[in-house]
Amino acid sequence: MNVIKELIEYRQMIHSLVKRDLRGRYKGSVLGFFWTFLNPLLQLVVYSIVFSTIMRVDVDKYYLFLFVALIPWIFFSTSLTGGSSCIIAQKDMIKKIYFPREVIPVSFVTSCFVNMLLCFIVVFAVMILSGNGINPAALCCLPVIMIIEYILALGIAMLSSAVTVYFRDLEHILGIISMAWMYLTPVMYTPDMVPEKFRFVMKINPMWHVITAYRDILYYGRIPNVTTLMLAFVSGVVIVVISFLAFSIMKRHFAEEM
Repeated sequence: MNVIKELIEYRQMIHSLVKRDLRGRYKGSVLGFFWTFLNPLLQLVVYSIVFSTIMRVDVDKYYLFLFVALIPWIFFSTSLTGGSSCIIAQKDMIKKIYFPREVIPVSFVTSCFVNMLLCFIVVFAVMILSGNGINPAALCCLPVIMIIEYILALGIAMLSSAVTVYFRDLEHILGIISMAWMYLTPVMYTPDMVPEKFRFVMKINPMWHVITAYRDILYYGRIPNVTTLMLAFVSGVVIVVISFLAFSIMKRHFAEEM
């Protein structure tokens, strides 16, 4: 509770760090802020070509099926891999001034979350152009699953950023873990493609339920299963609580380790 109170007191600092990260993300590039939209669109083109023509996945409007899952996955993956180095990247600030160290991963994940929200402008545009339609009742569930994913991503980033201070190799290992995690999550394939005997094990993955909920809302136009939402929410809360506790222990020696 003290940590939450401190984060509220330092909300202006979080806001400043988020704004700085968003402004500096594509600073110096020719296209600048447009990379926010171009990056996921280019990934969509590559994956669509591979999985709709070469390694064919027989799904109607596969580009949309993929896109509504790819944008949330990019947010989670960036929080996982980029979040691991966010503490080290701010080592000068940590050594010089006092502030709740939790501010750094919170601001990093929040900036990634804002970036995802901007990408959803493109998602809705693609949905409208495809003629897929939008179910208003299902759409009301979208903020819920977004908040659940934010909690999950924050927990993962909080834990990885703290551990990376003591074990620098983790930053590189997480790139491999992120790639494997993506293939264990139904981003590019349907859950039905997973053999029944392995499906129970795959569902231990909290992102399985998150991606399923996004796809239910945006692709199938239906309200997600309550069980799916609850499993995703419980997984996110458990991970974020464990991560906050671990972070509070490890943050005491950040300055010495850097």
